[in-house]
Amino acid sequence: MEIRYQSTRSHMPSVTASEAILKGLSDDGGLFVPEQIPPLPCSLQELSQMDYRQVAFEVMKQYLTDFSKEELKACIDSAYDDKFESEAIAPLAKVEDTYYLELFHGPTIAFKDMALSVLPYLMTTAMKKNGREKEIVILTATSGDTGKAALAGFADVPGTRIIVFYPKDGVSAIQKQQMLTQRGENVAVVGVEGNFDDCQSGVKAIFGDISLREELERAGLAFSSANSINIGRLVPQIAYYVYAYASLLREGEIDEGETINITVPTGNFGNILAAYYAREMGLPVGKLICASNENKVLYDFFASGSYDRNRPFVLTSSPSMDILISSNLERLIYEITGFDPEATASRMQDLAEEGRYSITDAMHERLEIFAGGFAGEEESEREIRETFSRCGYVMDTHTAVAAAAARQYRERTGDTAKMLVVSTASPYKFAPAILRALEPDFWKQAAPEAVPDEKEAAFACVDELARLSGLPVPCAVRELKNAPICHRRICRVEGMKEQVRTILGLSQ
Repeated sequence: MEIRYQSTRSHMPSVTASEAILKGLSDDGGLFVPEQIPPLPCSLQELSQMDYRQVAFEVMKQYLTDFSKEELKACIDSAYDDKFESEAIAPLAKVEDTYYLELFHGPTIAFKDMALSVLPYLMTTAMKKNGREKEIVILTATSGDTGKAALAGFADVPGTRIIVFYPKDGVSAIQKQQMLTQRGENVAVVGVEGNFDDCQSGVKAIFGDISLREELERAGLAFSSANSINIGRLVPQIAYYVYAYASLLREGEIDEGETINITVPTGNFGNILAAYYAREMGLPVGKLICASNENKVLYDFFASGSYDRNRPFVLTSSPSMDILISSNLERLIYEITGFDPEATASRMQDLAEEGRYSITDAMHERLEIFAGGFAGEEESEREIRETFSRCGYVMDTHTAVAAAAARQYRERTGDTAKMLVVSTASPYKFAPAILRALEPDFWKQAAPEAVPDEKEAAFACVDELARLSGLPVPCAVRELKNAPICHRRICRVEGMKEQVRTILGLSQ
C-alpha cells in the first residue's frame, strides 16, 4: 500500500514521502499528513523479539513507502549506531509503578536525537531519489533541543546547509553552549531577541516568502525544515512508542494486548502526536496525557476546546516546553475536522491574525483519548526532589512536569492502567534547575547572582549533580567544558530574513 502525503490547508496534489521530507512544509503553508494511517505490520509478540533498529524499520517502512527496503535499512543502521551510549537506544527504567522511556542517550542527550539522527540520511536519500541537484537549506527554530540535534545531524552533510534560530535568553546554559560550539562548514546559529514562538513564526514567514524562495531558486538552493513540522521528523518518533510497548511485553511487565497510558511533556505537540499515530496504527494505548508547564495553552485547549495564545509567556526551568504556538496541533485539528483543509486553514488564519481559535463540540468529543495536565515550577521541583529521595532516580525538568501530570491523572481518575512517562532529556542538560530542587543551598552559591559567568555556574552544578547522584556525566556535556565558541550572531525578530540572506550569500 502506497502512502502519500497531503496538505492540511488545501486540496493541492498529494506527494510521496520523499517529496514531503524534502519540502518540509507545503507550498500553501500547511503541514503534510499521511492520506491514511497504516496498521502495524506484524504482531506485538513479533515486535517484542526485535531490537530498536528492527522495530524502527518495521514502523517506518509503513509510512515511507517510496523508499526501498535497502535504502531505509541503510538510513536506520547509520543513525542508530554507537553514537548512542545505551545499546538499547531507548531503554526503559521502572521507578516504583511508573515506566520511564529514556530518550536521552543519543549524541546531544535529548529526545530530538531519536529522529534527527536519521533525518539527514532520509533527506540525502530523498534528494537522490528525486534527482534534486539544488543544495538543501535546513531552516529551523528551536526551543533548545532541536537546534543542537539538527546541527549535529546535518554538520558537513554534503548537499545541505543548516541555519538554526534560538531564543537568546530562553534556553539553558548547557543548551546554548551546545549550539554555539557546534562545528561544521555548513552550519550557522543565530540568537533571536525574543521567545521561541517569535523564532518559529519568523521561520514560517521566511518559508512563505515567495520573493526569497525565488532568490534561492536562482542561487541553486531550496528550503527544508528539521522541525517536527517535517514529516521526516515525525515518522521516526512513532517507532519509539512501539518499541517501548514491545519492551514492556518482552520483559513480562504487560500482557500482549494490554492497554497502557502514556504521558508526554509537550510543547510543539510533535512528540505526543507521534504517540497518537502509534495508537492509530493499533498500539494498545488508552489515554494520552498531554503535560504542560506554566505555559499551559494545550492544557486549556483540551479542557475548553479553545486555543488561545493571548497570554503572558513564562520562562520556566523546562524551556523546551515554553511554547504558546504548538505547530503540530494543526495535524490533529485537520483530523478532527473530518480531514477538511478549508476548516483547518480558517482556524490557522484565526490563530495568526487573532491569536485564538475554537473547535466545535463534535470536534472536542473526538479528543476524548487525550487528557491534559500541568505542573508549575514548585510542583515539578517537588517531583524531582521526592522521586530522588524515595528511589534515587534523577529526572530532568521536562520529565518532572510529565511525572507530575501522570500522578495527577491517576489521582483524579483512579485509572490503574500501566503508565509510560516519556523522559525527554538528561538531567545534566538542566543541572542548575535540578540542583535547585535537590540541593537549594548549593544552587544559591552557583546562581547567576553569585557566579556571573553562566557557563561556569552551569558546570559547577554539573559536577555537584554527578557527586550527589552518582550518575556518570555524559560525553556530550564533558566535551563542552573547553569547546570554543563558533557562533556569535544575534538579531531581532524582524532581522531574521536578512540573517538568512547574509549567511547564504544572497545579500547585495
